[in-house]
Amino acid sequence: MARIRSSVFREKVTTADEAVRHIHAGDTVAISGFASAGTPKVIIPALAERIHHARGAGVNFTINLLTGASVSTETERTLAEIDGIALRMPYQSEATARRKINEGRMDYVDIHLSHVAQQVWEGYYGTVDVAVVEVAGVTEAGELIPSASVGNNKTWLDVAKKVILEVNSWVPDAMTGIHDIYYGTALPPNRTPLEITSAADRIGQTTFRVDPDKVVAVVETNCPDSASPLTEPDAVSIAIAGHVLDFFDHEVKAGRLPADSLLPLQAGIGNVANAVLGGLDRGGYRDLTCYSEVIQDSMLRLIKDGAVAHASATSLALSEKGLEEFTSNVDFYRNHITLRPQEISNHPEVVRRLGIIAMNGMLEADIYGNVNSTHVMGTKIMNGIGGSGDFTRNGYVSMFLSPSTARGGAISSIVPMVPHVDHTEHDTQVIVTEQGLADLRGLSPRRRARAVIDNCAHPEFRPLLHDYLARADAQPGAGHTPHLLGEAFSFHQRHLATGSMQR
Repeated sequence: MARIRSSVFREKVTTADEAVRHIHAGDTVAISGFASAGTPKVIIPALAERIHHARGAGVNFTINLLTGASVSTETERTLAEIDGIALRMPYQSEATARRKINEGRMDYVDIHLSHVAQQVWEGYYGTVDVAVVEVAGVTEAGELIPSASVGNNKTWLDVAKKVILEVNSWVPDAMTGIHDIYYGTALPPNRTPLEITSAADRIGQTTFRVDPDKVVAVVETNCPDSASPLTEPDAVSIAIAGHVLDFFDHEVKAGRLPADSLLPLQAGIGNVANAVLGGLDRGGYRDLTCYSEVIQDSMLRLIKDGAVAHASATSLALSEKGLEEFTSNVDFYRNHITLRPQEISNHPEVVRRLGIIAMNGMLEADIYGNVNSTHVMGTKIMNGIGGSGDFTRNGYVSMFLSPSTARGGAISSIVPMVPHVDHTEHDTQVIVTEQGLADLRGLSPRRRARAVIDNCAHPEFRPLLHDYLARADAQPGAGHTPHLLGEAFSFHQRHLATGSMQR
């Protein structure tokens, strides 16, 4: 019990099987975890076993599951496979859960990550019955040392009726001090400004607070976080990164970005974003900062090489090698990384003030710049909007990155009209594929369309897209944003009918 330095909390130490007895059918359960980091390790398997036994006794046992964003694949799958989740919010990325959602067997609410805390406080999801939160330790005064992610944990600890803690001694002791937990947020009309003017600013404390009377169980663990999958950048990702770096050089020469240090960077999760960040050390930039959701492997390399002075996020999202690098050198990284609650890491006020360069992935964009980040063929959820909207709507520059094709060339990521819109043309400023980059700022719809087709579409699809635009523009009353309404989704309809968007 070395990590539990409060006698009050030591008296509550128990097993996972005993702890989950506090979770009942129909409960709303909020758990820690963001991009796999900080997910509870033993409570969820024990809960799944409890649900299994209840089903055997004829009890329909499901819970509503609230998280920070994605959680470990094992956690999501364990509950989804047994139909243990009635409602899921706010983000998911696991195949079994995705299938259950698309089959209508699991309700899913997809919202901007910066909105979660406020909506929970306002009661949109009813009462949070139980919070299950992983921490690295408990201080003598009963405050909680966060682990490798912060996410919505502050909110869960505040609003839940009951709290179960997992104290994970795998998390390095030296992580103490890397967190910045802000307790000054309030609902309107009592909000005050967030005094963050640089990525390294700290406005809170290093620990969570919790009412000890709400803590019903403490479970000790020693389990590593699940590693985030990551592969080496391929030729397509490297080409996309090259276009982004060329754009940065252009913006510096135009006087719109500071030389050397640019502006604070935000990048979504994935291989393309990782490749873009990894390319920055080849661009000669120094003293960069990051204000984002996650810290990926490439960010660790940039910090170690001195290219990035400070990175602010809400969670780590590291591969096995990245986890080993971080835990082996946590004393060094603690001075260059700050982990915050996601309502602060994604806060529109701070994003706008700092002038964030937002770089996020997409499934597809249409010729006018509307972006679909979440739905395949307009109806089937893939992941969720996550924090991309928080940064896109409020960033200084908002960029969307994607390969120009998918499924071996059968699918074009540039289409006449997206069948699901997550980010409108008004928020999308730059689109990048391996084919090139389209800067849409200052362009009317027709000029945007030509820029997207000529610079971003794959050569196999450019003739089809130009033909669509020409015929839409030539029809009587073409209007401000020409479309052929009977053909706007023809690429998608053709794929559903033939398995390819090509003619």
